[in-house]
Amino acid sequence: MKELLLKLVASDRKHLDGALLFLRLFIGGMMLSHGWAKLASFSTLSATFPDPLGVGSTLSLLLILFAEVGCSCLLIFGLMTRLAALPLMFGMLMAFFVIHGADPFAVRELPLLYLGVYVFLLWGGAGSYSLDEWIRRRIIHREIAR
Repeated sequence: MKELLLKLVASDRKHLDGALLFLRLFIGGMMLSHGWAKLASFSTLSATFPDPLGVGSTLSLLLILFAEVGCSCLLIFGLMTRLAALPLMFGMLMAFFVIHGADPFAVRELPLLYLGVYVFLLWGGAGSYSLDEWIRRRIIHREIAR
């Protein structure tokens, strides 16, 4: 009974790294699907896409595609995770406060949820099952070898 209780309440690095991997794959895949749909409709959307920054609809669409497709792929692979989270966070802030600012909270809730996950990944990093960790280990190994 004690062992079962310990398994239910205890956390270790291995399980945390597995959870970070799941979170990156899940949230990266979900946002990638949003970006992919925009990419598939690029010619239609480019003329009417919201322009909260005043840079034009086409450039606004390209910027959000960079975030939703490019940065989501980086999250999935755990490559430059903290850096990749920043454009995604910015996009969700724009969606929450500007694009859907006048909408009911039920509409604004999804960008807020994504934002929370991206803040978590910015803060927590990619975990051990990532290219970030592989690069970190290579850098440390080279420093030790010198």
